[in-house]
Amino acid sequence: MLKKSLEMLQQEAAETGKLTLKRSLGAINLVAIGIGVIIGAGLFSLTGIAAANNAGPAVTLSFVVAAVGCAFSALCYAEFASMVPVAGSAYTYAYATLGELFAWIIGWDLVLEYSVGAATVGISWSQYLVKFLAKFNIHLPAQFVQSPFESVTLANGEIIHGIINLPAVLIIALITAIIIRGTKGSALFNIIVVALKVGVVLVFIALGWNYIDPANYHPYIPANTGKFGEFGWSGVLRGAGVVFFVFIGFDIVATMAQETKNPKRNMPIGIIGSLLICTILFVLFGYVMTGMANYTEFKNSAAPVAVAIQKTPYAWLSQAVIVAILIGYTSVILVDLLGQSRVFYSMSRDGLLPKTFSQLHPKFQTPARSNIVLCIFISLFAGLVPISVVGEMTSIGTLLAFIMVCAGVLILRKQQPDVHRPFRTPFVPLVPILGIITCLVMMVSLPADTWIRLIVWLAIGFAIYFGYGKKNSRLRLREKL
Repeated sequence: MLKKSLEMLQQEAAETGKLTLKRSLGAINLVAIGIGVIIGAGLFSLTGIAAANNAGPAVTLSFVVAAVGCAFSALCYAEFASMVPVAGSAYTYAYATLGELFAWIIGWDLVLEYSVGAATVGISWSQYLVKFLAKFNIHLPAQFVQSPFESVTLANGEIIHGIINLPAVLIIALITAIIIRGTKGSALFNIIVVALKVGVVLVFIALGWNYIDPANYHPYIPANTGKFGEFGWSGVLRGAGVVFFVFIGFDIVATMAQETKNPKRNMPIGIIGSLLICTILFVLFGYVMTGMANYTEFKNSAAPVAVAIQKTPYAWLSQAVIVAILIGYTSVILVDLLGQSRVFYSMSRDGLLPKTFSQLHPKFQTPARSNIVLCIFISLFAGLVPISVVGEMTSIGTLLAFIMVCAGVLILRKQQPDVHRPFRTPFVPLVPILGIITCLVMMVSLPADTWIRLIVWLAIGFAIYFGYGKKNSRLRLREKL
């Protein structure tokens, strides 16, 4: 199996000059990037779903279980990111441990997660913007806020067919413009929106704390209904599976390694720090929400936080939550697009994708052409395809990447035990093995259609790899010399 050597990756990490990504990110920037993608609108919806259907008030325990599961993978990511601070994240790590074909599979999976995720979030952002503006009696033309495959019936009975979801297109174009100007500017923008978003979450926790009814916590773990996953301890575990996907995103921090100052120190801080901060916020959020309203009240509610807010006299808080969701989606789009282009950048530098994806802007030293190509593709997808077709941002590729990274730590510890590791994953082999088991359980619990999408996407990826990537692989061509 053709592999990249650690020495080769470390040489890439040490490269400087106009043809390399600019190192401008510190530990705070990385923590903010991680928080920016982890805290999305999912927090405001999945918490209520997991409480109502699976765990009851013990959804707080579900958050802890999910965080522990993520932590196994996060510790493994931190070891690799400190050893090999190169853009590409799990793709790069797989190249060094499992070989080129597995690296391609992981890279292609991450492309699926980031691109479909950005398009989906863009569509949802548009929907929430329409709701927010409607509160101020501002109504955008219906034909320009939905895809051509959707229609809406007005109050007078008139049916309006969509032309394009213009807000979704514009938000992706705007975020792309920010990204092209450089990661320093993108990071500053991300810190601002993360501060606003976390601020709203903290306000909800602080104000809601005064309206907690202790009776809502009894029973803390509702009795199991007789079915696995419906309350009881199995419900806590199933709830962990539901809220686990709120945490997915810390791995995007690892894609920024080549743009990080002192990556050996800052990458572990960014990965583990963002996960720890979000876990604390999520547990407090879940505790307050299930204390304000009984978990049964969240059943079949599309906006469970609104149910909790009704228990307070703060009607304005509902609008604040919509603002937080809009801000949250904005930062998720930003980090998704950043992660996507950096994976493409690494794959292109290795010859597995066309050179255009690794060509840097002469002034900003960012993969601007890649950003523009991806912007056109993703924004058209968001503008012309309904959200029911785009689907939720797939998690199966990320879980597969987590497994590869955990396995990679085990392999490298055995093959190259003496290599300098600025950050060492503790309790090896226990932590990587637990990470693999946790992610496998999560993957198996995913519905069949998610597996079908993965198989179809991988089939397309294999066609590209064997038709283009394998022939143009820089490593393969070097081996022939």
